Amino acid sequence: MVYSLRKTLATTALGILAGLAALGSASPAVSYNNTLINQRADPHINKHTDGWYYFTATVPEFDKIVLRRAQSIQALASAPETTIWKRKASGVGSGQVWAPELHYIDGKWYIYVALGVSGQWRIRAFVLEGTGANPLSANWVEKGIIKTNWDTFSLDASTFVVNGTRYLVWAQQEPSRSDENSSLMLAPLQNPWTLGATAVAISRPTLPWERRGYKVNEGPSAIQRNGNVFLTYSASATDYNYCMGLLTASASSNLMDPASWSKEPNPVFASNADTQQFGPGHNSFTVSEDGQSDIIVYHDRGYRDIKGDPLNDPNRRTRVQKLYWKANGTPDFGVPVAEGPTPVRLRSFNNSGYVQYKLSSQSNAITPSLAETQFRLASPGLAGGSSVSLESAAKPGAFLRRSGSQFRFEVKGSASSFAREASFIQHAGLADAAGVSFESVDMQGQYLHLSSDGSLLLLTGGTSAQGTTSTFYLE
Repeated sequence: MVYSLRKTLATTALGILAGLAALGSASPAVSYNNTLINQRADPHINKHTDGWYYFTATVPEFDKIVLRRAQSIQALASAPETTIWKRKASGVGSGQVWAPELHYIDGKWYIYVALGVSGQWRIRAFVLEGTGANPLSANWVEKGIIKTNWDTFSLDASTFVVNGTRYLVWAQQEPSRSDENSSLMLAPLQNPWTLGATAVAISRPTLPWERRGYKVNEGPSAIQRNGNVFLTYSASATDYNYCMGLLTASASSNLMDPASWSKEPNPVFASNADTQQFGPGHNSFTVSEDGQSDIIVYHDRGYRDIKGDPLNDPNRRTRVQKLYWKANGTPDFGVPVAEGPTPVRLRSFNNSGYVQYKLSSQSNAITPSLAETQFRLASPGLAGGSSVSLESAAKPGAFLRRSGSQFRFEVKGSASSFAREASFIQHAGLADAAGVSFESVDMQGQYLHLSSDGSLLLLTGGTSAQGTTSTFYLE
């Protein structure tokens, strides 16, 4: 018995297509639960060579620097927090304390942080140096303000190494562009707190989506893959307009030449009403526990509208999800995922395509977005017990359901049959035990199957051929 899925879903305006999406750089699925840490903005997670993850972020009181450590990313959620530096009574550090980052450089710990002066709008990038194996108990000393081209508003310093040269990248207001809040500046470092050359501006808030509320480029973070340096940054006001952009440069180019950097014309990570995540930004990157997946760490809010100044709203929170890579070697951020377990992709054993869905109005030739190939494996599933249900990451609340002679993504309904028709038993892969296969709860002995033409079918899993097309790898 075969149930074809190539039908238009009139009732929900959603259709299914099990597509042969272009296969990027594959790595195993990760499993985290969002939100990771409430009321922690501008998050930075560093996996050190000792195997521990170290976390720091802005606290809503803007009055101290805190650190946590744990042996997994998820365990950071409940790890005890240590205050390693407090706001001063006067002078530099008596005002705002923003966006700390923790780095290990040449045998010592360094924290880059933006510090203000009480009663003034005078914020500058500052450096602390820590000596000791564990930064939570290290001896911390102040190295001072980073002296840049100008004595102007500056913040969000970060550092990375390319071809043996360590660079500092940060946000600063350029005196010649006083109508803008901040540009992204870059310079090589002489040591962790001293520039080794005059800085250059590699990005300015010139595009409309970078100038909503405020004209901002800030919060830079670098990741290197496939011969390129990718530099994310955040733009616009810190409300729902906040979003992330992307700069790219070849690792073999002169990074101090602004012409080496190209800017994506549109945001790569932005508010998403379907997943109810708003104002994602100020990210960092880390790696999964097995070292095989890149992880994006960021903050956002779970609601769109804010009363008053967004900076006074304490509910920016730390979230994590897997960073995927496109077939052309560039990062694919997807959308900020919904609350709960992080979603996965289902790649077919047989043809390297991904299970996916599309809006029914779209042509099958349109390449799906990342979110259209991601699903949350709800466990237990809607049928309870040992079942699982496949919930769309792009349309949370919509589940893969068998209905008559077709499959649909439908928002969970009250029909008594819905739970069974939208649930599966997850088994070790029929063709490879390292994969998974999904047996229908409603039609026992029959498995979810991806055909060579991109259709999703329900087939008996008895033959070896059917086993290969009913086996998926989770990514």
